[in-house]
Amino acid sequence: MSERPELSKELDSATFRSFYYLKEELVSFCRENNLPVSGGKLELTDRIALFLDTGKVSEASIHKKATTNIGLITEETEIENNIVCSEKHRAFFKEKIGKNFSFNVLFQKWLKNNEGKTYGDAIEAYYQILEEKKKGKTTIDKQFEYNTYIRDFFEDNQGKSLEEAIICWKYKKSLQGHNRYEKSDLVALDR
Repeated sequence: MSERPELSKELDSATFRSFYYLKEELVSFCRENNLPVSGGKLELTDRIALFLDTGKVSEASIHKKATTNIGLITEETEIENNIVCSEKHRAFFKEKIGKNFSFNVLFQKWLKNNEGKTYGDAIEAYYQILEEKKKGKTTIDKQFEYNTYIRDFFEDNQGKSLEEAIICWKYKKSLQGHNRYEKSDLVALDR
């Protein structure tokens, strides 16, 4: 496996995609090459890969949300289209669920995918999501490679420390190829 190259215009997209780069590195590259800097890590990666192969600048996708200004939220209120998790929503859920309420990723996705259901349904869904999280392994979205790696590291190495997991993660992301945890990554702890 070769050492991770610096992100530059000299790379081809296949080489670029085979290494791990931080979002800050992607944004910096985009700025230096007059590419749009908006979007998530996956969108930036696709934009840079297109640029490296073709020299073309793809426009940033525009996600303009038509927000709805809702009044009083009750358990019977329907979840609006393009919901934005605002302080008003947070206050409602904290009142109904308790001070430990938080907009976790799964719950936010549920809200966005259930327009027309009620906020009472949302409260039930929140508790169901918490129960499912307690039962087992939840899915971590693709762009959160670090989180997935650390979780899988601990699953395979009980008793190891976060510091050791991070050493292995740093080793793994310096290598060409995927960034999923493998037992062989433990070689980084012997260095």
